Amino acid sequence: MIAEVAATLEPGPEDVTEREEAFEVLIDRFEATADPIRHGMAAVMLGFLPGLFVGEREYEAVKDNLDLERWFRLPKSHERRVHGRRHAGIRLVLEGPTLVHALDAHATHPGPFTAEDLLPYRTAREPPYQAEARNRRTIMRKARSKKNRPLLLAELERRYRETLES
Repeated sequence: MIAEVAATLEPGPEDVTEREEAFEVLIDRFEATADPIRHGMAAVMLGFLPGLFVGEREYEAVKDNLDLERWFRLPKSHERRVHGRRHAGIRLVLEGPTLVHALDAHATHPGPFTAEDLLPYRTAREPPYQAEARNRRTIMRKARSKKNRPLLLAELERRYRETLES
């Protein structure tokens, strides 16, 4: 049972879509049984399904957690140098989608960047999910603060009332 699930996750001669279909077949099979353990497995597998087979061709070099750590080594070491602490910092979580590419740009670029090299990126915008993550962090920091919590609740209530009126 577990070996079958693991076989769908391991890269091999099958295409990603074929392995994803096999994974979904296993979910259906586990849901169809009377065994509560298999129902639980199916629920966990359904939770992982949306992001499990995404971007495999781009990141096929990343095989396990150690490879993932090696892939993030550059941005983490950069953050450690920036603030001088051992942990990598929250900036990687908030700005990681754009920061990793910026820090790794030298690996694919032959020499120093010139103005002409950077000109195509002048209109680049921050991804919406990155801005949303920063906004969520701001709200959560206010929610943890005893001083700012009442102000936050009043602001959220005001915004809620505005949505009811419109």
